Amino acid sequence: MREFQVQENEAGQRFDKYLKKMLGNAPAGFLYKMLRKKNIVLNGKKADGGSILSKGDSVVFYLSDETFLKFSSQEEEKNRLESLPQIDLSHLPFSILYEDYDILIIDKPSGMLSQKAAAEDISANEYILAYLSASGHWDKEAYVFRPSVVNRIDRNTSGILIAGKTLKGLQKMSESLKQRTIQKFYFCIVEGVVTEPYHLKGYLRKDERKNQAVILTEQTSQEDKWIETEYKPICWYKHATLLEVKLITGRTHQIRAHLASIGHPIVGDLKYGAKKQDGITAQLLHAGRICLEDGREVTAPLPKQFLAAAEAFKRE
Repeated sequence: MREFQVQENEAGQRFDKYLKKMLGNAPAGFLYKMLRKKNIVLNGKKADGGSILSKGDSVVFYLSDETFLKFSSQEEEKNRLESLPQIDLSHLPFSILYEDYDILIIDKPSGMLSQKAAAEDISANEYILAYLSASGHWDKEAYVFRPSVVNRIDRNTSGILIAGKTLKGLQKMSESLKQRTIQKFYFCIVEGVVTEPYHLKGYLRKDERKNQAVILTEQTSQEDKWIETEYKPICWYKHATLLEVKLITGRTHQIRAHLASIGHPIVGDLKYGAKKQDGITAQLLHAGRICLEDGREVTAPLPKQFLAAAEAFKRE
């Protein structure tokens, strides 16, 4: 028998989600069978997976140690947490734009992954976990819950990345992004002169093998996802334009593919047809501003390479 008490950062979630984190290697059918047979109980009583946990709830596993350890994901989680990068709080690998008890918003530099693509990767998510642990905002030994980023931006796109520090923060930000109550604005420099604002619509199909998106005018399969992108020019150069882009839907590579599809690829974005230019090593795309549903606004300053490119275009 093993007994656990639900902590603050584990409360508010469904019981079955909690169990899947505790016994991550167990098939879902096994967990529900154990619930039916009262081999797993909540507060001393039979419970279904849909029960919502509260702080202080008691969860008891009437399982042999051999069975518990066989299905437990705790050892794997412990190994992952022990492999977090060492972090110096005086020299963070990102800038903190906003932080409260529940959420953290950072300025991710270009070249850093938002989340792991491979087991050996160290992404912004790992750096955030290391920061929260080192700063005392999260006890990695105490909780089943693990903080996480809630939005993603491409490796070579810089700017705003949102993380939930608590379960409440994670759920709130995830739901706000899903319901599109958080407004997201990007800045980019595109090839060619754009003179008028426009609202682009279409369908996006992602080729996972090539890690590249194609824009379609009509949906021809279930893989084709509806997208909407608004933009307005804010500065003109001889051969390029600085745009502010409002991302209405949020698909992978949406801005990059959508702008390329109308003949205005983002400067530096070779994957989507931009010309190679000296001194530019990544696409000039920056997640620069978000407006939260309560009216708060968070901005991320344009990075140095972006500003240097803009000055170079001015001198043409």
